[in-house]
Amino acid sequence: MNAEFNVEFIEDLFAAFGRGDFDYVIDAHADDVVMESPVSRTSTLPWAGTRTGRRELVEYFETMATHVRPEAFRDVVFTASGDRVVVEGSNSGTVVATGERYEHDWVMVFTIQYGKVARFRHFYDPGDIEVAM
Repeated sequence: MNAEFNVEFIEDLFAAFGRGDFDYVIDAHADDVVMESPVSRTSTLPWAGTRTGRRELVEYFETMATHVRPEAFRDVVFTASGDRVVVEGSNSGTVVATGERYEHDWVMVFTIQYGKVARFRHFYDPGDIEVAM
């Protein structure tokens, strides 16, 4: 797959996430996908860490959804080279338990293999959310 195809693929993935089509989102990932979010060695967020496989990816989204309500992504920029797509953006959200709001910038790196996301790394400062918890 070329870089242009990979960008379109990830744009479609983001659109599906935005409209709540989680079946599409999960299906877009390889059976053995490796997902890291946030990429941090010090985070205390309940959903933090590395997940392997679609089942653990679903668990990630379920765990995150019980703790935060992210809002629409803003200022999203897609850049690709080879099998990687880098997405830069920001969003706000609310922590469920406290009602406190957070705002943060992030970078996501997707590795595409055989038309599926094989690796997904989500970089952000977990402190942006932790202070609202």
